[in-house]
Amino acid sequence: MNARPYSETCSRSWSAARPVLSVAIPFYREDPSPLIEALTGQLGSGAEIVLFGDGPASRAAAQGLLRRVPRMDAPVRLIVSGVNLGRSGARNRLAAAARGRWVLYLDADMTVGPDFITRWRRALDGAAFGAAFGGYDLPADIAPEHRVHAALARAGDVHGAAAREKIGATAVCSSNLAVRRDLMTAVPFDEEYRGWGWEDVDWAVRAARTAPLAHVDIPASHGGLQTVDELLAKFEQGGINYARFLGLHPEMAALPGAKAAGLIARTRSAGLVRALAVPASKSEALPVRARVLAVKLCKAALAAREMEARR
Repeated sequence: MNARPYSETCSRSWSAARPVLSVAIPFYREDPSPLIEALTGQLGSGAEIVLFGDGPASRAAAQGLLRRVPRMDAPVRLIVSGVNLGRSGARNRLAAAARGRWVLYLDADMTVGPDFITRWRRALDGAAFGAAFGGYDLPADIAPEHRVHAALARAGDVHGAAAREKIGATAVCSSNLAVRRDLMTAVPFDEEYRGWGWEDVDWAVRAARTAPLAHVDIPASHGGLQTVDELLAKFEQGGINYARFLGLHPEMAALPGAKAAGLIARTRSAGLVRALAVPASKSEALPVRARVLAVKLCKAALAAREMEARR
């Protein structure tokens, strides 16, 4: 699979389809097969699925899909990269491969309801906005080791459209996000963001200068809840990205997290805050709310550390 930069295959109905909506699904270590199965029965006419396997870590799932996609009845295209392009690069590659007027990004571990595509088609028909975020739901069953992440999501990402509308562009995420394809061409994701975090908010802030962004209530359930240790590992890279985001968008310094990171950076206390917050975030003796606060302080301290390093 790595002999060429890309491997590619299409279903038998791909070339004849004339899609209005392209459902774009990047995958890395996750197998998108359950999501594909849930979506293919909903596509009807005017919709397609485009899949992008992002580098060697996607190989296990991609091998099976390379065999199955050509036998599918729904219009599906699979592209597998021999190298990892990252979250921004994978989404830009998906936009380039999409044929619909609208690109609907979903993460590979998401689950959707039986009328999910119908609801999105209805929302996009004649829409005056350039992009819309549909929102998230949490899984019904939360494992004990994932309670902190679930509470963190409820405090940040899991809101209805009316609440997200008040927040604006910074409430936009890069999955369950529908974007007009010409807007994606004009405003691609910034591939200088590496690893996890903030490339989606950066995109939304820039895109909002070109076209209106909307929030709608068409949620998808997001799997992939993580332990505190896994979250803190992701935030190591996220802190670098957050510092980059604030450097590019100084007007965002009024965000609560930015205020905390700025205060920690000014007092040069990133090491101390992290030394106190990390064990607190992992302590089973503390209530979940306190552990969530500790996780947020860890995020702010990691961003502050990078902000200090850039001075």
